[in-house]
Amino acid sequence: MNVEQFLYHEARLLDTQQYEAWLELFTDDATYWVPLEREQKDPFETSSIIHDDRTLLGLRVKQARHPRAHARLPLARTVHQVGNILVLKENEPEFLVASTLTLVEFRAERQRLWGALVEHRLRRTSAGLRIAHKRVDLVNSEGELDGIAILL
Repeated sequence: MNVEQFLYHEARLLDTQQYEAWLELFTDDATYWVPLEREQKDPFETSSIIHDDRTLLGLRVKQARHPRAHARLPLARTVHQVGNILVLKENEPEFLVASTLTLVEFRAERQRLWGALVEHRLRRTSAGLRIAHKRVDLVNSEGELDGIAILL
């Protein structure tokens, strides 16, 4: 699977609520970061919206389906539109990939639109491409965020 198809596959897993399969796309040492500030260089300098390792991502996936996760129920229906995919750097076995994300979320009779610049550090493994790091810079990260109950 090439880089472009891999990113489309990731989006499809999220849109079809196959969260466990999505989690399997991440390496054991992976990080998932949604910075609070647009130019934030280090997740430890200031607060982040999300800064998870693989273990915390696993907990997010588990909580998403928990019957007492009222903030996430009903599960949102989403459409992840991935575009402008550009391989910035190739250094086998890793690739630095930039893309854009337009995400439509519908949950509890409300539709929201999210936009983001996304950066993936993908690693080629014996199992195929895997996500070693994912950074999602929301366009409105410094604005009012009314609870993100979805995986970006």
